[in-house]
Amino acid sequence: MNIDKDIDTRGLNCPLPILKAKKALSDMQSGQLLRVVATDPGSLRDFQAFCKQTGNELVEQQTVGEEFVHVLKRR
Repeated sequence: MNIDKDIDTRGLNCPLPILKAKKALSDMQSGQLLRVVATDPGSLRDFQAFCKQTGNELVEQQTVGEEFVHVLKRR
């Protein structure tokens, strides 16, 4: 997978990971991939809802130890 942009939201709680992802996506081209690394367990549910509401595609979600990795594709 060719990630175009990475953002680190470790240590931040809802809604900050979503807000940072929204800002990052606004600077990206359609079809580009954004990877977000978070430590908030609620981010799994939050990113699912965010993508449903905004039309961006949730390509992948992984739990790696205590971190949650979300990959979004810009609509």
